[in-house]
Amino acid sequence: MPKVSKGDKVQWETSQGRTEGEVTRKVTGPTKAGGYVAKASPRNPQYEVKSSKSGKTAIHKASALKKVR
Repeated sequence: MPKVSKGDKVQWETSQGRTEGEVTRKVTGPTKAGGYVAKASPRNPQYEVKSSKSGKTAIHKASALKKVR
C-alpha cells in the first residue's frame, strides 16, 4: 500500500479516466462524500482528495492512489 499524506499530489482512476489532484486529509472514521459513506477506521484509513480539474472532493483507499511528481 503506498504511503500518502496531506499535500501529496496523486492520481486515481475514475469512470471518465485517470484524474490528478491533491490529498487534503486522512480520514479515520465513517465519513460521507459524494452521496456515499466511506467506512474508514484508524486501522484502515482512507484519504480525501481534491481533483485539480473539477475541484470536487472524493475519498479513496491508499491502494487506489498513485503518487505523482
